[in-house]
Amino acid sequence: MHGPATSGWLLVALCAVTGAYCLVRMRGGAGEQRGTAGGEALMGFGMAAMAVPAAAFTPPPWAWPVYAVVSGAAAVPALWAARAAAHHLHHLVGAGAMVYMSVVMAGTPAHVHGQGGSGIPLLTGALLLYFAGYVLLTGVRLVPVAALAGGAVGGGSSGWGDRPELTRACRLSMGIAMVAMLLTL
Repeated sequence: MHGPATSGWLLVALCAVTGAYCLVRMRGGAGEQRGTAGGEALMGFGMAAMAVPAAAFTPPPWAWPVYAVVSGAAAVPALWAARAAAHHLHHLVGAGAMVYMSVVMAGTPAHVHGQGGSGIPLLTGALLLYFAGYVLLTGVRLVPVAALAGGAVGGGSSGWGDRPELTRACRLSMGIAMVAMLLTL
């Protein structure tokens, strides 16, 4: 995941802010929403930790297996929730992608990180296609219907944690970050 330092730090900032917003959502949510927001916060902070540029910090060899175990543990609730609602499959794919990237990074020498070609090309390509499609679909869903029709967009919400457009933007940010991380794998 370790490409150029500037883009790495931008990716760290994007993922950390997204994780923080998910914590805000988690605090204001209830039931399933709280669990989903907590999983997304874990994913955001995990992606931020994985994206730290190698020039600033090279994780010890044991860190990548720890990332894989934590991401795998995050996949269990997503797998359980996917039995009841198909929209949780995205969380399962995201957690699986994090496990995959962690395993690849664990088996790749530190001097090769960020040069590409470290993973299994077919799996990396499939994940890239999935997340690129997810980013495009989520981006389209962020465009308000009134804006598409040429009308004014209005309405308000009571708090930061219950604004659906911010939740979609949070998920879009994590999808973009996942594409960037897969490209530098």
